[in-house]
Amino acid sequence: MIKFAMQALIAVIGLSMLGDWSVGEEFPVPPNTERAAETPMDPSEVISKTKLPPGFRLSLVAAEPDVRNPIAMTFDERGRLWVAENFSWAGGGFGGFKSGVRDRILIFEDADGDGTFEKRTIFWDQASKLTSIEVGDGGIWAICLPQLLFIPDKDGDDVPDSDPVVVLDGFVDGSSISHTPANGLKWGPDGWLYGRHGILGTSLVGKPGASDSQCFAINTGIWRYHPTREIAEPVMHGMTNSWGFDFDSHGEMFVINTVIGHLWQVIPGAHTQRMFGIDINPHSYQLIKQVADHVHWDEGEGWSDVRKGVTDSTSEAGGGHAHIGLMIYQGDNWPAEYRDRVYTLNLHGRRINTDLLKRDGAGYVATHGPDFCFVEDPWYRGMELITGPDGSVFIADWSDTGECHDHDGVHYGSGRIYKLSYGEQRPLAAFDLKKKTSAELVSLLAHRNTWWARQSRRLLSQRAVAEEESPAIHHLLQERLRETSEPIARIRLLETIATTGAADEAWWISALATTDEYERASALKFFVDLTTQAGKVPSTEALQTLKKLAAEDPSGIVQLHLASTLQRLPVDLRWEITEQLAVRPEFATDGRLPLMVWYGIEPAVPRDPTKAIALVETSEMPLLSELIARRVTQEIEREPAAVDRMLQLATTGKCRHGDSVIRGIALGLSGWQKVASPAHWGEAAKKFGQSPSEEIRTLVQNLSVVFGDGRAMDEIRAIVIDKELPTDARRSALRSLLVSPPTDYSPTLVALLDEPGMTVDALKGLTQYDDPTIPAKILQRADKFDAVARSEMIQTLVSRPNSARALLDAVEAKRILASEISAFQARQIASLEDETLTLDLTRLWGDLRVSAVEKRALIDAYREKLSPDVLSQADLSAGRVLFQKTCASCHVLFGQGTLLGPDLTGSNRKNLDYLLENVIDPSASVGADFRTVLVAMEDGRVLNGVISQMNERTITLRSPQETVTIDRQEIEEMRTSQVSLMPEGQLLKLSDNETRDLIAYLMSSVQAPLPSE
Repeated sequence: MIKFAMQALIAVIGLSMLGDWSVGEEFPVPPNTERAAETPMDPSEVISKTKLPPGFRLSLVAAEPDVRNPIAMTFDERGRLWVAENFSWAGGGFGGFKSGVRDRILIFEDADGDGTFEKRTIFWDQASKLTSIEVGDGGIWAICLPQLLFIPDKDGDDVPDSDPVVVLDGFVDGSSISHTPANGLKWGPDGWLYGRHGILGTSLVGKPGASDSQCFAINTGIWRYHPTREIAEPVMHGMTNSWGFDFDSHGEMFVINTVIGHLWQVIPGAHTQRMFGIDINPHSYQLIKQVADHVHWDEGEGWSDVRKGVTDSTSEAGGGHAHIGLMIYQGDNWPAEYRDRVYTLNLHGRRINTDLLKRDGAGYVATHGPDFCFVEDPWYRGMELITGPDGSVFIADWSDTGECHDHDGVHYGSGRIYKLSYGEQRPLAAFDLKKKTSAELVSLLAHRNTWWARQSRRLLSQRAVAEEESPAIHHLLQERLRETSEPIARIRLLETIATTGAADEAWWISALATTDEYERASALKFFVDLTTQAGKVPSTEALQTLKKLAAEDPSGIVQLHLASTLQRLPVDLRWEITEQLAVRPEFATDGRLPLMVWYGIEPAVPRDPTKAIALVETSEMPLLSELIARRVTQEIEREPAAVDRMLQLATTGKCRHGDSVIRGIALGLSGWQKVASPAHWGEAAKKFGQSPSEEIRTLVQNLSVVFGDGRAMDEIRAIVIDKELPTDARRSALRSLLVSPPTDYSPTLVALLDEPGMTVDALKGLTQYDDPTIPAKILQRADKFDAVARSEMIQTLVSRPNSARALLDAVEAKRILASEISAFQARQIASLEDETLTLDLTRLWGDLRVSAVEKRALIDAYREKLSPDVLSQADLSAGRVLFQKTCASCHVLFGQGTLLGPDLTGSNRKNLDYLLENVIDPSASVGADFRTVLVAMEDGRVLNGVISQMNERTITLRSPQETVTIDRQEIEEMRTSQVSLMPEGQLLKLSDNETRDLIAYLMSSVQAPLPSE
């Protein structure tokens, strides 16, 4: 089992220093911690060896010693390049960001207009834990963890006017997580300042001194801040560790990600898939998938395989799982066929990935375009790519070895910024957009290079704050809109009308009448933003406008943003719009729209179950009906009549999606032991028990057990013991029965141990019975069990003190091999907190925990032992068998295994240090949501795992052996440990040859064959 390795993003950050480049500057550069003896490739050699399409050229903008560790960059209205240098990141293996280390902000300027950024200015060198910068509103915005700062420079003399102003506080401090904290400042077309947040910690963000109730929580996703309204809010929850986003020509936002998928459309209020942990709303239930129809690695590998090196198949797919920076090219330098495509820097593949966006249903799909800009420099670590005023693309290169999971130290002495252009360019003459008239700035909104339009919009928005200038600006914008027919120019004008406050509610309502769907979608977003600002209740006319659009607008993208709008309305005002959206058949099975409708209406469902059930009756969206039924059912003890009414509707055929209702009710009661049977359950069970769908028939069985349906229980019992029936049918019935196991059923389960097809399920069932005679009955049959049943037997026996005692006694008697007990199962015994058991476990099995000093010594010893010569002699087939036994219960590699921990495809597995550090010390860097939870049950069992779902009544616990949903009423105590789900000491149980074979297999580029029989 390889340690849960998040991904790369800041991953990109693992450097070492060539020397003290700070000579002549009063700036304390940290000492180099990089172990590698190599040095980065000379920039001229990088440029000459980079593989580019015909006509493209790479040139150098800046390099060490002028720039080092560039973590972010942006342009100002004069075309000057602002760069954030980060020296406070100490590396993933050294505690993340360090306090007391200074970072700084630089300005690079082509002062004479010759195309060379010859002037370098240090703007501010007192930053700490700096991850991002943006220019605007008379100063610089900077994320210096745990805060968002504003550094005023109103006169533009490149000297801060005062100390920074703390705008927001509460982001996770970078010293408490290893990588990818809050990052990514960028202005949106709506005038908000957007940012990102990684998955390794939860932030509670608000103004300085704000109470918890005045803050918002985010643990992975997108957030934003409005500089004039002075409000901050989450935008989207989900993903893993994002480090790049951009807006397309229609103002739609897209964000890059790693490991679980790489590209999402940012829909305000969305909840997307995440790598691990529980969504911020436990009632989200289902999460939105990425828009890309592909991944950038060979799915036959594990996501982290690329850490060993990029295989041919992964290279062909895109280069690996780690992506940094995102740009949708809308400049005027690259050829037309490159325009409007998504570009991202692939960390391990050292290239630019291309995705092609096209409409799909209510949203988008992205297909894989041709990769390009292949960089040969092994130190190349692209951090950011942005379009400049000349239409070229600027790329920041952190310049280092390794990535965020390595413990190889940081190289503080190098960094580069490159420019990727097409053809020969004439340098731009020096300019300053601040000196342009407002009329000239309005004209620039139509510029083919969106850089000029974005800068002009921001400057016009700043000017409009001054009341004496706003009427003239408003007139110019509206006049230009009337004169303009080009769709993209019209959208840019709408954006600027919104950010300058140039229109009222009535104007926006009229703008919604346009025939262009993207223009309507833009107008809708700005109309909603205007009419739902904090503390404002939308007018009757505004609500009627939204209702009419929901009922009549044929556009999927408009429908999607209407669904997003629901979350901005007071809860009780959401029903009428939802009712119109739900009955539209055009996008009833779309992958985004039904979920967005659900996220909007969810908080209203328990407040008004009558309206919720009426919606189930009329909805054209089967998924929406299921999710409403699930939410209503979770309130069954408070509102039992509501569940009964849903069953009545489903049984009489008054709702179109009866199967969805049954599925929702079953999911809502998952983990419950008993609940009073609704009056109409008998009729429902009769109808849906005869469903052609095996899934629905099984759910009916499960519900019959929970509802205590005596007749159904007798029928299920009879199926379990009927040897004439197919084994699959018997196992399904047994699993249903064990949802709420009968008190007198353990003798039947013991008897089923003698039937090979039923053994495993019977063993799982026996864990729920606290009978001291059961362990002996299990162990006396151990020799007859196959390997799968023996593993399940041990899992059953480690769940209680008395059965664990019997297991260890069997080990001592050599009836069971100590090696059959996995490291996770050994830790399960230790968690029983029985001193005698723990002592015997240590004596018979070995030590579970190793001190930090011992771990470091072990890593060094294994590194020396596993030399390239030794690894070259490995038996990869034997390593594959060891992987299946040791790691595959939690990880996927080469398309095989279980995805409890991360899929190991697409990462840096060829790095021996990475493997050893993560296998030997798996708890060194583990997210809060992936720590082991110990659950002591009322019946005496103790369970270990990670919580994957949780609500007011149940928790879902995942472990290498099983996923189980537990009724909270059956829990005596629950506590979170500080250790990873992955146990320590895995290599200590292996011989030298077995360790060699396993590590070599983990580092291999292709799947090894299984050993010959």
